Amino acid sequence: MRSRKSLAVPEQLGLSWDVPGLMAGVDEAGRGPLAGPVVAAAVILDDLHPIKGLADSKVLTEKKRERLFDEIRAKALCCCIAEASVEEIDALNILQATLLAMRRAVEGLRLKPAKVLVDGNRLPVLKIPAEAIVKGDSKVQAISAASILAKVTRDRQCLAMHELHPEYGFAKHKGYPSPEHLQALREHGLTAWHRRSFGPVRQLLENTR
Repeated sequence: MRSRKSLAVPEQLGLSWDVPGLMAGVDEAGRGPLAGPVVAAAVILDDLHPIKGLADSKVLTEKKRERLFDEIRAKALCCCIAEASVEEIDALNILQATLLAMRRAVEGLRLKPAKVLVDGNRLPVLKIPAEAIVKGDSKVQAISAASILAKVTRDRQCLAMHELHPEYGFAKHKGYPSPEHLQALREHGLTAWHRRSFGPVRQLLENTR
């Protein structure tokens, strides 16, 4: 399920007390790349249907992430994958766009959690108690699951971008500022997916004016 509501994203302090009820884990993928949306996911796991092998998506192989992606979608009580567009990233900045995508993911859940645990040290504003956990994707299974959903979704988007414009190499670098990507930008210019507010892209625009 995807949610694309337009919402403002002010800051919110974390809440450290325990709240009984369902708990959702939240994580994102795609803050660092020069192109494409930033993707966030929220997951409420089912204690009666545990999933083996959950971990920070960055330490898993692509094959294992793909397998776990399907298992999470099948076994979780509910989950939601959301995003903030390139236009929103350029208008808000990447941090606020990331928080916006996270908020959309939480508000898109079919079930309302009693508490939300978010990877990192910043929180979107929610109407639900929330807590930020540094390196939460390696500590909390629901956050690990969210990191897998977000990364697989984002990687699939990059493959789709690659099919349309293979000269940029999106399938390999996933939009990150690798030497190959920067060289492709210099040779071929920008696509509609490139984030104009990011330094290397902005510099290229300035140099071509």
